[in-house]
Amino acid sequence: MASFAAAHHLLPASTFRSSPPLPNRPSISSLSYKPLSFSSSTAGFGQAGVAIEFKDRGSFVQTAAVRHLMGSLTRAEGLRFAVVVARFNEVVTRLLLEGALETFKRYSVKEEDIDVVWVPGSFEVGVVAERLGKSKKYQAILCIGAVIRGDTSHYDAVANSAASGVLSASLNSGVPCIFGVLTCEDMDQALNRAGGKSGNKGAEAALTAIEMASLFEHHLIQ
Repeated sequence: MASFAAAHHLLPASTFRSSPPLPNRPSISSLSYKPLSFSSSTAGFGQAGVAIEFKDRGSFVQTAAVRHLMGSLTRAEGLRFAVVVARFNEVVTRLLLEGALETFKRYSVKEEDIDVVWVPGSFEVGVVAERLGKSKKYQAILCIGAVIRGDTSHYDAVANSAASGVLSASLNSGVPCIFGVLTCEDMDQALNRAGGKSGNKGAEAALTAIEMASLFEHHLIQ
């Protein structure tokens, strides 16, 4: 602090005067961007243009050139799905599976286009999902399990591993792997989400699987 005070004493007072205020500038809502032309002398580039006009902050003018790609729930015929189901907490996972299969049927997915693979628990779901995805036999993999909190930290380890395992399966296989693993505080909470008052999360995950499979098959084919 002493050195700062000394420096302040030695410098002229004009050094510490505030800068003059900046002139008024137009707001971004009043700006208009017009086409830009680049010189033909630039190697490898011809003339290019940008035509974006901001009429109002937050507004966006959609042009005919912008395409929006979405999966469809009505184009499920011919798509193949695998469902990986954990046997642990089977009283819950079987209900989730039933909800998923009913949803597949409702949206015209044939039974012969669905394979169900059972694994011991939610921890093992990810590695099997990845193997199925890499087989290239399926357009999407639905992963079902139920992790219920107990008296130890085992719950956190399994829940986190299941989530990261399913994500890794998607990224490594290039096939959508849908996370349908419940992570609940108690059995009542799990049952409420397996066909109870909170709906059936297996059915919801099946809808996600259909939409993602359709998106990849019809729009993102490599």
